[in-house]
Amino acid sequence: MSTQIVILAAGMGSRLGRSLPKSLTELSDGRTIMQQQFDNIHQAFGKDAKVTIVVGYKLEYIIDAFPEASFVYNEQYDQTNTSKSLMRALRASSSGGVLWMNGDVVFDPVALERAAKVVARDQSFVSVNTAKVSDEEVKYTTDAEGYIRELSKTVKGGLGEAVGINYVSSRDKAALVRQLARVDDQDYFERGIELAIEQNGLLVEPIDISDLYAVEVDFAEDLERANLLFS
Repeated sequence: MSTQIVILAAGMGSRLGRSLPKSLTELSDGRTIMQQQFDNIHQAFGKDAKVTIVVGYKLEYIIDAFPEASFVYNEQYDQTNTSKSLMRALRASSSGGVLWMNGDVVFDPVALERAAKVVARDQSFVSVNTAKVSDEEVKYTTDAEGYIRELSKTVKGGLGEAVGINYVSSRDKAALVRQLARVDDQDYFERGIELAIEQNGLLVEPIDISDLYAVEVDFAEDLERANLLFS
C-alpha cells in the first residue's frame, strides 16, 4: 500500500500578508512552497504516494494548482486551527498510518527520506530540530525512554522544536482522531498528540533533523530565511 500523506493548507495565513493561500507563496527558485513539498514527497516516496490536501481559504487556487491530489474541505477554516483540519484528513484516510505536514514548511528533501525509514516500520513520530528553542515555536520534552512526553508552545525546558512533519501509525490513528475531536477548535494538532500520549499511551519518537533545513513560513522574514537556506 502506498504511503498516505496529508498537507494541511486550509488556513488564511494572514501574518504573511499575501492574498493567496500561504502554501502557494513563490520561492526564489520559482516553485511554490507546496510544489517544493510535492517534489520532496515524490523524491522520498515515489510518484504513487497518495497526497491529500486539507483546503479551506481560497481553495480553488490550490485545487487548480494540484489537480492530481485528493482534497478534504475544512469548511470552518476561519474558525478552527490545525487540530480540526488534521482530524478531518485522518477520518477521510484509508486504513494504515498517515504522514502529514503543515502546508507552509520549506524543508530539505532528506527530511522525508529520513522519515520514510520510520514510516516503513509504522512508528509514530514528530520531526524535531534540537538546534534552537524559540518561545513562539512548538517545543517538546521526552520521557526516560526517549519518547515525546510534552508537545506545545508552552513547554518549559524544551529540548528542541517541532518542525511540522509528523506521522501517526496505523495502531495509533484512532486514538489520535478521538483526541483531536476533543480539543478546542483553536488548538493546534500537537495538543491532540500530547493528550493521546498522556491518556492513550502513544509512543511517539522525536526524529532529529537538526542537520537539515526546515523553515515554517509565517512572516516575511521566514520566507527570506527559507530562500537563503535552500538556494
